[in-house]
Amino acid sequence: MIDVATTWQQVCEALAGGDYEQAFGVLDAATREAHRPERARLTLLLGSLHALYGDAATTDLGAALREARTIDPSLREDPLYQALMAELDARTRGPDASPPPTAAREAADPLARFHALCALVLMDEGQAALDIHLPASELPEHLRWRLRSWEAEANEGLGQTADAANLYGEAAHLARGLNRAVMLQEQAALQLQLGQADAAKHTLDQARPLYPTRPSAHDAEDAGLNLATWHYLRAQALLNLGQPEAAHDMIREAARLEAQHGDPSYGVALVRGQVLTHLGRQQDALDAFEQALKLATDADRPYANHELGVALLDLDRPVDAREKLEAVLADPEYPYQPEVLADIAECDYRLGRLQEAQLEAEQALAQGAVIPASLVLGSVALDYFQLDEALEHYDRVIREAAPESRDWVTAHQMAADVMAQQGFPDPAAAYAHAQQALAHTPDNDDWHVTLLEHLRKAEALLSQQGGTGGRMLN
Repeated sequence: MIDVATTWQQVCEALAGGDYEQAFGVLDAATREAHRPERARLTLLLGSLHALYGDAATTDLGAALREARTIDPSLREDPLYQALMAELDARTRGPDASPPPTAAREAADPLARFHALCALVLMDEGQAALDIHLPASELPEHLRWRLRSWEAEANEGLGQTADAANLYGEAAHLARGLNRAVMLQEQAALQLQLGQADAAKHTLDQARPLYPTRPSAHDAEDAGLNLATWHYLRAQALLNLGQPEAAHDMIREAARLEAQHGDPSYGVALVRGQVLTHLGRQQDALDAFEQALKLATDADRPYANHELGVALLDLDRPVDAREKLEAVLADPEYPYQPEVLADIAECDYRLGRLQEAQLEAEQALAQGAVIPASLVLGSVALDYFQLDEALEHYDRVIREAAPESRDWVTAHQMAADVMAQQGFPDPAAAYAHAQQALAHTPDNDDWHVTLLEHLRKAEALLSQQGGTGGRMLN
């Protein structure tokens, strides 16, 4: 006589240790020996096991559910059956699927509530999923970290990124081995979205030792692709921390692992382009962004076109850049529309269309793209010889840009130059601008000699004035 509860406990123990082969073996052996009612229930539990493999196992999940209801048609009213059917439907039809019934969402069986929650997340019904009462302690060990992962995905879909990052951290705490590494990487990805590069780097530091040095042949592909993701995220963290050379090493390794274990990805190509841009290798960056565009999905294409447009601007190809940027601007869902408008303003400025550039930059500034719009407005004001207005725009960039960033340095360079054109009315401020810019301008840069000259003249004027006066600068 096969006892379903005892069999399921044995299956869960195997799953907790990551032994899926043993879990399937236990279920298979019990199912062959069980009488009809028990066999139907065990087949239903087999469906729960298949569901852990996600979209790759929809055929197996569907087959298990068909077999279970063939053995026992009354299972159609069972909350676990209903929840698994809803998850299968959601994996097949997404938001168009039928939601799990109330009986599944409020079932006494926590396994049914778990799969109902999964179905709702897959349908983009994140809040409904989070409304299901399901303490992790009610679930077997192998589902506890997965519950937190699904809850994290629901929060992420609702725009609650910080909560999602914390939940991925909880999932990592509950998971083991490679699953823990993957959850840590999900957390790091969201920390990067939140601008927490240091935290992301620390999280990735915890994930790396969890990878096996010699994965089994069965696990090698998954481990290799997840390790590629680790290097991809690490590259972003290092780039955001101002370490483009180290980031380049990481993204090259990510590309190598992808080629070894799978296919090139849009994300790796895009980040490679960003890294190469920071290294000043503009043509190589352009090639990487063009590859990213080829690999992009419809949702990713605006991001790739935006990066491509900026890269073309860096290569002083404003006509080509404008074509790419206009394609992005035509997508009303793209979240960085003001920045795109500012980049188009930069294209028009370089093409000598000053009035168009000024109008576009003013619109971009009003919409929140403060730094790129202000740089264009400063350039336009200079061309019109409106020096005071130009200085206001560059001062705004200095206030808003990250210290020591390229835009911050550019603004200091331009502010020093404008004040020199004004005849150094405030030599202390001109000296400070030139000094800040010079500290971050390479010796071989054309600006280096100009800034040294501004510094010398401002210093001479300060000496005549006794070194007093001046305004405070960032």
